[in-house]
Amino acid sequence: MLSGIKIVSFTHFLQGPSATQILADLGADVVKVEPPQGAFERGWSGPDAYVEGVSVFFLLGNRNVRSMAVDLKNEDGKAVLRRLIDGADVLIESFRPGVMDRLGLGYEELRRTNPRLVYCSLSGYGSDGPYKDRPGQDVLIQSLSGLASATGSASGPPTPVGASLVDQHGAVLGALGILAALHGRERTGEGTRVESNLLNAALDLQIEPLSYHLNGFRGQRSASGISSPFYKAPYGVFATADGHLTISLTSTDALSKVLEEPWFRGVEPDAEYAMREEINARIAELLSRKTTRYWTERFAEFGIWHAPVNSYDDVMADPQVCHNETFLSFDHPSAGPVQVLAHPIRYGGQRPGIRRLPPALGEHTGEVLAELGYSAGEIARLMEGGAVHG
Repeated sequence: MLSGIKIVSFTHFLQGPSATQILADLGADVVKVEPPQGAFERGWSGPDAYVEGVSVFFLLGNRNVRSMAVDLKNEDGKAVLRRLIDGADVLIESFRPGVMDRLGLGYEELRRTNPRLVYCSLSGYGSDGPYKDRPGQDVLIQSLSGLASATGSASGPPTPVGASLVDQHGAVLGALGILAALHGRERTGEGTRVESNLLNAALDLQIEPLSYHLNGFRGQRSASGISSPFYKAPYGVFATADGHLTISLTSTDALSKVLEEPWFRGVEPDAEYAMREEINARIAELLSRKTTRYWTERFAEFGIWHAPVNSYDDVMADPQVCHNETFLSFDHPSAGPVQVLAHPIRYGGQRPGIRRLPPALGEHTGEVLAELGYSAGEIARLMEGGAVHG
């Protein structure tokens, strides 16, 4: 779908690489520009997860892209990049604000020679403002944005979500912005600057609770820690005799039937939020008497909205997850067999696969230079001079 779209990527960590991977999955030609020592994610992996010395953190977000190693402080290297960007449709970068300008690769500078360029900046807080120079990272943003304060019991500490969901949502928003700008360029002939940041992504994730708050509702975390600050009970995870089970948005009349507890019939529908702690306590006590399997079968029989609380091993074996072909396997020349998450969307019943494995550092430097018109002798001179590496 994006075949013919050329993207130059100056991204690192998760938000930027994941955004470019989404576009690369869709067929865009993404050239990842890396410093001679390699992108940050080549030498870092959250739980020190390396497969045969290769960072899983790098493997999860850099498929279908090409790697070009360039010394950004070398004038010959910068000249190579200017030629590459002058022929590109999109530039995407995730440096702190001002870095690209200092490298001579800011939007205003580049649009002079390539007015059709879509220039996407992904940052922590935005390109300007009082926080623009602060480090932007997922758990910091979860805290600053109020997301962490909404999770956990009333008596416990605020609890961040156990995944880098702000980074990933920021990546999706960045890809969305680029696609919209490319579509707009078809009508105007002009590129534009696209700006997204982690703080906005975290607030966007909270569209529902934050909108309640903006309009006067003041929710509180539940004392039992079971319900969210803004939903009626039941809405959360309950312990069974041998595990846990999640129940969602079930009427007290239905609860009365499935739990065989007449007390629930006395709760008026408009009191389900005010009485959520009492409702939670009743449900918790009743569910603790039987096993997860017992309640799962009974809830299914009565049409109650419920789900198991799966571990990642359970998720990998889940029949619907397997049916959806959610995971992607490939053989990496250094790491060997690797599994990652596949592109999450189907198009015409088909899911994009792997055209290119996550590249070695500078694997495509010579190839890209040749496409730009450099001769073999010029490429050799650039490599010998340290302007490019590969």
